[in-house]
Amino acid sequence: MPHSKNKQGYKSMNKYISSMIAGFVATVVLSLLMLMKQAMGLMPELNPIMMLSNMAHMKMGLPESMVVGWMAHFMIGTFVWGLTFSLLFKVLPGSCAISKGVAFSVLAWFLMMILPMPMSGAGLFGVNLGMMAPVMALGMHLVWGVVLGYVYGRLVSKES
Repeated sequence: MPHSKNKQGYKSMNKYISSMIAGFVATVVLSLLMLMKQAMGLMPELNPIMMLSNMAHMKMGLPESMVVGWMAHFMIGTFVWGLTFSLLFKVLPGSCAISKGVAFSVLAWFLMMILPMPMSGAGLFGVNLGMMAPVMALGMHLVWGVVLGYVYGRLVSKES
């Protein structure tokens, strides 16, 4: 019997590792979308990396550097959102990992709109950046959620 307990613990640990891998991959995809958006000149004022960098500098005294913003972006996407996704997975609406990822991405977007956006000076839902800011951010978060759910679903199904 101890073997099955260890196996369950192993599966549980793999679930968390899988969720961090999925969070990282989804954050890479989101980052590429953000870079493409910037390169095309679409809404340059909507720059979450700059916002994170500025907030880290103003609130925590960290160097005002895009490296700090990128590190925060990847830590949030990989650890905070990745792990939270696995913890909420069973209660999220949806019948498959992808639909659960999409539902989770709406939650992540909403929290971004009411917490860091106002803290960065962009206003609630980023309205100081224009009405397209929350729409564009939602679109990018939905892609992030699809990738998050897809990767997590694939990794967890391989564990079973």
